[in-house]
Amino acid sequence: MSARPNILYIMSDQHARGVAGCYGDAVVRTPALDRLAAGGVSFDAAYCPSPICVPSRMSAFTGQWPSEQQCWTLQDHLASDRPTWMHALGAAGYRPVLVGRMHAVGPDQMHGFAERIGGDAGPHWPGVPRQDLGPLAGAQGPCAASLRLSGRGNSAYQTVDEETAAQASDWLARRGRSGAGGAPFCLMVGFLLPHCPFVANAPDFDSYRGRIGPPRLPRPAPEHAWLAQWRRDCGIENPPAADAIRARTAYYGLVTRLDRLVGDVLDALDRTGLRESTLVVYCSDHGEQIGERGHWWKNTFYEQSVGVPLILSWPGRLPQGARRPQVVNLTDVAATLIDAAAAPELPAAHGRSLLPVARDPGAAWRNRTFSEYVTDGTGGWTGPAPTCQRMVRDGDFKLVYIDGHDPMLFDLSADPDEMTDLAGNPRHAKTRARLEALVLDGWDPAAIRAAVARRADGRRILHAWAGATRPPLSHVRPLDPAESWVETPPAPQEGLLP
Repeated sequence: MSARPNILYIMSDQHARGVAGCYGDAVVRTPALDRLAAGGVSFDAAYCPSPICVPSRMSAFTGQWPSEQQCWTLQDHLASDRPTWMHALGAAGYRPVLVGRMHAVGPDQMHGFAERIGGDAGPHWPGVPRQDLGPLAGAQGPCAASLRLSGRGNSAYQTVDEETAAQASDWLARRGRSGAGGAPFCLMVGFLLPHCPFVANAPDFDSYRGRIGPPRLPRPAPEHAWLAQWRRDCGIENPPAADAIRARTAYYGLVTRLDRLVGDVLDALDRTGLRESTLVVYCSDHGEQIGERGHWWKNTFYEQSVGVPLILSWPGRLPQGARRPQVVNLTDVAATLIDAAAAPELPAAHGRSLLPVARDPGAAWRNRTFSEYVTDGTGGWTGPAPTCQRMVRDGDFKLVYIDGHDPMLFDLSADPDEMTDLAGNPRHAKTRARLEALVLDGWDPAAIRAAVARRADGRRILHAWAGATRPPLSHVRPLDPAESWVETPPAPQEGLLP
């Protein structure tokens, strides 16, 4: 490619694909993302490599599936000798810089970035206590407290993101002034929002009060056994309606606050005069279910959890206001950045550059992707019982393989809400068999379970070590408990319930 672009890569945390104006939500206000989509290409069937943070992000960095790098859980380290797109761009002459969140575990807190500004909100040594969110303690994870402690207020996550947007804007301003000799830049900006706690500041919460109702989709009947158990493990079998609506209202407020911060960064880019030569990418590491089908947070393969927003904008190089229905994955973003930067390809990566299909909707593309969810029972946010799951989306069909349980099969063209499980339907037996074969091709759940189990005892020792010795942390932004607070939830007659 003759002219290598500047790269601005913005990744949020837990942004549901459908909760954005440019993705069809008529209620939420996302003017910055809508503007970015109007000037670029939006992908309507983008997926994350895993519906939890760490493995999704690490696979997005390497272009490999979680099982290939044994990075499945929230406690897993990505090996430092595993090359990432950041390494590739660095080898090609870029100097990748990260502002804000990365969510890597272990001693390597760079993974190819040449510089980090700001930091994460949590410790990167499993076993070191999480930072204190004061009255919101516990509300950032999958448990009933997340819904109960929701509403108007502030969380330290929002404060951190305000700082991240300001730091990214300052970096862009300095870059615009210096020019850096004309060399292209690479800046990744990592936001925590709209990750729970479901607490939004007063103006944003109030702007949605009374406009957000209960979840649209009911709990499937019958419900898959594993999903029912997951809800029980989280303590959300029958959350109070007021809690659910209040949490959903706050989530919409968090998305709008995130959008403002994204807009701040995009405005800073515009002021540099470099927008025309910059490839901008926006995505999230996974989605958020906000109560649909009785589920919250992520951890499942429903579209609200595993689907992510993905927007590419590159003036003069990519179409404006275009949409693409192709089935894609965050692993493809790594390949896209490498393609745009003319950087060396990552070995054994599965990602495919999105640039050809972004330019030409008729470009050859195989509409198939995978996602994995594997836990070991040692993490507080993934349930007490280990599980080994893999999803394949192939054309219109999605199969969810859950080791030890029946699979789930959905026809997304006829049933986009995934309310009718076709796995037991004889008319779809051939489709089920074909997709199960795809899932199990090169992916052995028995071997994965054995590998995870072998590490579990060692991990418990490492957790105890970290808790006792408190190893030094790097690139972690200290949180003040006073930064987090929530108002006493108003009674329903005060207008919370529509």
